[in-house]
Amino acid sequence: MTRYPLELEAEMRAFYDSLSEKDRRRYAAIESRKLGYGGHSYIARVLGCERHTVATGIAELRDPCALEQPGIRQPGGGRKPSLEVIPELEATFLKVLTEHTAGSPTDEKIKWTNLTRREIVAGLKQHGITVSVTVVKQLLLKHDYRGRKAQKREATGNVADRDKQFVRIAELKASYLAASNPVISMDTKKKN
Repeated sequence: MTRYPLELEAEMRAFYDSLSEKDRRRYAAIESRKLGYGGHSYIARVLGCERHTVATGIAELRDPCALEQPGIRQPGGGRKPSLEVIPELEATFLKVLTEHTAGSPTDEKIKWTNLTRREIVAGLKQHGITVSVTVVKQLLLKHDYRGRKAQKREATGNVADRDKQFVRIAELKASYLAASNPVISMDTKKKN
């Protein structure tokens, strides 16, 4: 079997590295077939790939359907979206956001949540669902949620009855909802 000069091997390697995964396999296969016996091992060594890659490329060159394949990988390859794999994901996501959702008084389509993406991931994990912050971002966009955090400019200090009003509001909300009555939340500013 003839060997290529070192300079040509370097050019072949540079060209090989510039190709897509599919084209690399096929280029390696063509070069291997030119050399005949021992070509698989030699080309795999020159191009820095596996012998299996060369063999796969040869099989693809012999298959007319594989040659017509437009993408780099087989159709249907890759990981399925979390929404397809975890059917209860959306319902659990909305359940996690139930107590942390507010709306715009001027636009009924706008919903806010004060939870960060990481906090939502942690909430889903408590329900036995593990997803990334990217999936949470997709769910927030799908359900038209926007993030919102209250900004405090001055420290209010420690007040003994600080949570008293919020406990009362939560009690009233629970009793109204139990009686199938609507609950409207309004954020007002104190005027002097």
